[in-house]
Amino acid sequence: MINCTFENGNGAKLRHVTVDSLVLKGDEILLHKRSARISEGGKWSLAGGYLDRDETISAGAEREIFEETGYRVKNLTLLRIVDTPNRPREDRQNVSFVFFCIAAEKEGEPDWEAEEQKWFKLNDLPSKESVAFDHFDSIQTYLNYLKAPSTLPILQ
Repeated sequence: MINCTFENGNGAKLRHVTVDSLVLKGDEILLHKRSARISEGGKWSLAGGYLDRDETISAGAEREIFEETGYRVKNLTLLRIVDTPNRPREDRQNVSFVFFCIAAEKEGEPDWEAEEQKWFKLNDLPSKESVAFDHFDSIQTYLNYLKAPSTLPILQ
């Protein structure tokens, strides 16, 4: 939680805003193994992180994808908004905007947050227990959307 003081002197605790993205290529998804130096270290993860000040959610998603994977992307689409106050395995209260997109050019290298990156077939994913936070649920939401398209974004 973020402690803030407003203009009228009242205080409030605010939730963090994060962006997460499913980076896709054909029938594959790019996941990265989180560094042991950060929470959920050693687990597979979507590209994502905190929204920066003065940044839109789509710009934040594209920035996080590039920083953590080295890929530029196209067709960024908002899949779901996760606003559950008590998300699993979170050490702070986050509201997450989850996107899916198509991998374009690889122009960089993953930053220090990623120890490894790997393309997984959508029908051969790592186990739920080996995926960080609730990212496995985001992947399942996307797979369900492919089977039965619905109005996006999905609020969960």
